Amino acid sequence: MRREQLQAFVKENLLTFLTIGGVIVGIVLGIGLREVPAEGEKWTARDVAYINFVGDIFLRMLKALILPLIVTSLIAAVGSLDLSLSGKIGGRAVLYYVITTVMAVILGIVLVVTIQPGKGAEETSGAVKGEVRNVTTADTLLDLVRNMFPPNLVQACLQQYQTVLTPPKSNPVETDLILWSVGGKFVDGMNIIGLVVASIVFGIALGALKEDVQLVLKFFQQLSHTIMKVTGWVIWLSPIGVLFLITAKLLEMEDLGAVFGKLGLYFAVVAGGIVFHGFVILPLLFFLFTRKNPVKFVANMGQAIATAFGTSSSSATLPVTMQCLEDKNHIDPRVSRFVLPIGATINMDGTALYEAVAAIFIAQLRGLSLTFGNIVAISITATAASIGAAGIPQAGLVTLVMVLDTVGLPAEDVSLIIAVDWLLDRFRTVVNVLGDSFGAAIVAHYSQKELTTIPSSEINGKTQRNSLVHSAETVVFEERL
Repeated sequence: MRREQLQAFVKENLLTFLTIGGVIVGIVLGIGLREVPAEGEKWTARDVAYINFVGDIFLRMLKALILPLIVTSLIAAVGSLDLSLSGKIGGRAVLYYVITTVMAVILGIVLVVTIQPGKGAEETSGAVKGEVRNVTTADTLLDLVRNMFPPNLVQACLQQYQTVLTPPKSNPVETDLILWSVGGKFVDGMNIIGLVVASIVFGIALGALKEDVQLVLKFFQQLSHTIMKVTGWVIWLSPIGVLFLITAKLLEMEDLGAVFGKLGLYFAVVAGGIVFHGFVILPLLFFLFTRKNPVKFVANMGQAIATAFGTSSSSATLPVTMQCLEDKNHIDPRVSRFVLPIGATINMDGTALYEAVAAIFIAQLRGLSLTFGNIVAISITATAASIGAAGIPQAGLVTLVMVLDTVGLPAEDVSLIIAVDWLLDRFRTVVNVLGDSFGAAIVAHYSQKELTTIPSSEINGKTQRNSLVHSAETVVFEERL
């Protein structure tokens, strides 16, 4: 009996074990291959590109699923719910996101103010220079709102709007960004938040029309099921994909020892705070609200956690997160496919914590004394910046600029921490994904009563028995078809 149970356990969690193994092997292989070239030589960019090729293909496949998955799952989930229930679920999700994000920021500020990693650190002026953009806090927040209402939905699949500031011609050396000329342009990158808003509105419209548009709703439900099937095939490639992604990233680093020697304490504070928030605070909240075992819940999310670490993109991990929540943690698809796409867009606990710590660390590094008002301003701005961060690798660096602006630090100071950001980005992505998952589970727990009053749809692709009335309506509908 024990042997059969063990076999069943291994079979059920085989993909998770393989993906975690891919992460470990990728780390070991990356560190080992760094020693292969002769002394004085190093891996060329072409060599790294060859090693990264397999991982890049895997990441491309995951990204290709983002658009159809978000649109179909949101429309199907919202359209199958009662309008009042959609509002309740959305309200509960947003309340959870705000509370956990604020908690993450407070934790980060307490850690960085207490430990003060910037006091004894050397100034890392030799860090890799990153491309920074002149932007103000107001412009970043306005761009976020603008992108929620794209003028062209087809364009939103490819581009998003971005404010561009240019120095006035009368005074080209002007440093006050408020006095710069304001323009704008569309830049490459999927406008996920715009597509989320559009999909929710379309789903609400389907829910309002009800029986008149059942054919359209059924189309999106079946399309969502088809996308999830394709997702399942792609997910089986994740062990190999994350292995090559991590190996290539480690080979890109010039000198691991020197980087961590200068930024080691900063890295430890950020990583420690992120891990504590994701694996202690969030599970504790989950237990308090649902009275369920958080350890089992996290274990069932192992596949999503490993994929998040490998890809460093919460949007790319979204298909895996959905599958883990629905298949292993048995969260109602009507909730998971409504809440998760929104969470992957606006709920960034790890990013919020990181940006608060990074801004104060740089201030400490520069010898800038922060008042209580400065710290409060950083906390508010970091919370807003995390909402505006895209669910793509290292998007937090862009929004960090607006947090630095809060305490009067130049945008160029972002380059001081770029050297370790690629690794910290993976940690904060893991926590972002975990935060979304716990949020979906908590919302589903508090929505059980309302969900039982509404017949389950076929959104999860499985045959579900409903009430006799609903079954009769389905028969009539199918006969019309």
